[in-house]
Amino acid sequence: MSDPRQYDASVFPDPVYKETVLRPLFDGARTHHVEAFEAIDKAHLIMLVETGILDAGQGRDIARALQAITAEVDPGALVYTGEVEDYFFLIESELKARLGPDLAGRLHTARSRNDIDHTLFKLGLKARLDLLLAKALTLYDVLIETAEREKSTLIVAYTHGQPAQPSTFGHYLGAMIEVLGRDIDRLHEAYGIVDQSPMGAAAITTSGFPIDRSRVAHLLGFAAPLQNSYSCIAAVDYITATYGAIELLFLHLGRPIQDLQVWSSFEVGQLYVPNALVQISSIMPQKRNPVPIEHLRLLSSQTFGRARAMLDVMHNTPFTDMNDSEGETQAMGYQAFDSAYRVLDLLAALMGQVRIDPVRVATNIRRSCITITELADSLVRQEGLSFRQGHHIAAAVARAVVAADGDLPVDGYAPFVAAFETAVGRRSAIDAAGFAQLVSPEHFIAVRTRFGGPGAEPMAIALASYRARSAAFAEMAGASAARQAQARAERNSRFDALMGAA
Repeated sequence: MSDPRQYDASVFPDPVYKETVLRPLFDGARTHHVEAFEAIDKAHLIMLVETGILDAGQGRDIARALQAITAEVDPGALVYTGEVEDYFFLIESELKARLGPDLAGRLHTARSRNDIDHTLFKLGLKARLDLLLAKALTLYDVLIETAEREKSTLIVAYTHGQPAQPSTFGHYLGAMIEVLGRDIDRLHEAYGIVDQSPMGAAAITTSGFPIDRSRVAHLLGFAAPLQNSYSCIAAVDYITATYGAIELLFLHLGRPIQDLQVWSSFEVGQLYVPNALVQISSIMPQKRNPVPIEHLRLLSSQTFGRARAMLDVMHNTPFTDMNDSEGETQAMGYQAFDSAYRVLDLLAALMGQVRIDPVRVATNIRRSCITITELADSLVRQEGLSFRQGHHIAAAVARAVVAADGDLPVDGYAPFVAAFETAVGRRSAIDAAGFAQLVSPEHFIAVRTRFGGPGAEPMAIALASYRARSAAFAEMAGASAARQAQARAERNSRFDALMGAA
């Protein structure tokens, strides 16, 4: 057989390959990663000069050329022609045009597109995670403020889709706050994985040049260099950690959003959505449609699905540098952030404005006898019965009141007297006024003063802990922002100094 290389007259790039792969990758790089490319070039050049790999004059000339490229090349106006393989080689070709191939090529000493790419992607994720964490903390704080305002506001709490017990809106929101806090913790844990620099790993094994990986990491605002150089280009757990945390955040937010949909329905009606967040029907004039809640549910599902898709893409890929984790996949993942921001902003706006309708809550409590559990508990404490006896009596009372469509505090006493005497063989010491007090929703809440309950004391403790945690989250965000700003300032200052070197 003849060697096919003898007859291969093709020229790179194949036009179909150019349009289906190279152009989208080029466009993605110029859309998402230009600033990070510039930061990496600056940090790497500074390190090469500081370690003596390049001399000051070489550093000066390269720095001035890089600055000229930034000033003269508009990434938004670039059209991919196929003359170079990708955005990296475009910048290198621009350097060659200004400096010649020898000096221009020296910037790439001790680095590879492998470590550059994963550094670009980490810088992109860090910026997006910073914004996501800020928006999540805003929602966290709005929930705390609303929980404080509504800490005594009665609601009907549901289990299995049915009215179960009275609680308070503040107590319900406390559960949301605690889950959101754990999700913010997971985002911070993911951030810590992202916040380790791959630069200096080069293709796989670092370099024989005396590079300073810690210095580059510092100049780029990373907490530290990622230690193992193979891990730098192969271990994409920074991607899975990020999108795993996002997936869980929006899975968890989707659950109370479902409750909001039910609570605002006409049949339940315990949640009032203000006019500013309600749309009308084009044909039915009576409709008040809380459409933002539907969009929250939709966008949460989209975000969850996009994050899950990122994990699916990473599944069963080889433990090496590979395209599956790179440009097009990164751009795909950014869509999860885009919808995530919308959910967090809209949910914060909604939760700051909704109110509980006390009339509907009172009606639903009356119709459902959901305070009856406290009657069973009180029979244990006041009459010395077992809980099972108390439960049996309370169940008989609830059945009688519901069957008569009655009001438990008023209409439940007579069935209670009868059920108690039948079960115990004597008359209860609880009179009609005492009975009405025992089965009131206010009493139900007031006696639940155990840790984590809806009573006034545990709610005060909980709210204080939520505020303290919010302050800790804010402190972490401030420290991270300060580190990024300091790195940016030092990088630019050292780069400016290079440009002015004699």
